[in-house]
Amino acid sequence: MKAKLQLLVAFMLLFSFVACRKAISDTSQQASASTHIDSRRPTVQTDTAGGSRVAYPAHPLTGCFPAPLYGDSVIYPQPTGGADNIVSLVNDPGPGHYFSWPAGLSLNQHTGAINISKSETGQRYAIGYVKDGTHDTCLSTLIIGGADYMDSVYVLGNGATIAVPYFDANAYQASDCSGPGNSGHCSFDVNGSATSQNIFIDKFSGEINLDKTLNGDANTPGAFGSAPVNGATVDAVITYSLKKHSNSAPQSIHVSLRYYDSMSQVDPAIMAVIQMRMINIMSGNLLSYSYNPRPPLIVIVRR
Repeated sequence: MKAKLQLLVAFMLLFSFVACRKAISDTSQQASASTHIDSRRPTVQTDTAGGSRVAYPAHPLTGCFPAPLYGDSVIYPQPTGGADNIVSLVNDPGPGHYFSWPAGLSLNQHTGAINISKSETGQRYAIGYVKDGTHDTCLSTLIIGGADYMDSVYVLGNGATIAVPYFDANAYQASDCSGPGNSGHCSFDVNGSATSQNIFIDKFSGEINLDKTLNGDANTPGAFGSAPVNGATVDAVITYSLKKHSNSAPQSIHVSLRYYDSMSQVDPAIMAVIQMRMINIMSGNLLSYSYNPRPPLIVIVRR
């Protein structure tokens, strides 16, 4: 409960900070991109890095028939003995093409099959299906079960010291990793990679102690070194397994931790993106409609 209160405090601080800033948000980028696309069908556009991406359609159709179905609204990774975990459609909506948003879902464009092993788990996706001979995008949502960390700013001086994972793209869902009867249901940092980078993570709950991650303890230095500089970043991969639903199938998530001395030194553009992603996840929307929302950004501010 204390960790959830800290997360709420962090959100309130972030919201009040960004409200008085003028910056380009993820949503405004989406609106700009959508201005020149077919309102019903996704189109390929060139992104800022020179690569191609499929733009989210401005006016997709929902509640279509026949829509592609995967058997449930939440698909959980399963152990496969090292083979790829492939989930195929349980119906046949007919010949067509498939698209998904945001980036991170390994989706076969021609069959609609999803390679869970190569997808970013713990995230909500929109899947678009365009039947051959039509221009309409039939849109549905699908959640790939797993853990995620909220893009957020944690001010240590205000008591926001713990980054709490959330599960199955639901920021309000109770954790299956802690509480009565849940002992041993989850394992985090299974291979010790995050710990080797001096990130202090609870092996059973996945909670990251940001105070110790920054400052270290009597035996271990902080992840950012003895004299952290503004904007310093530590990228890490956290391996984990969840017993409930996923039967302890191996999973992993990339996280990016960034340090600043004070709130006034945090890049306003970064704050705007974080704010939009927080609002999206708290509202049950996609994290992003135009850009890859991974890895989650955890900003640690000393004061």
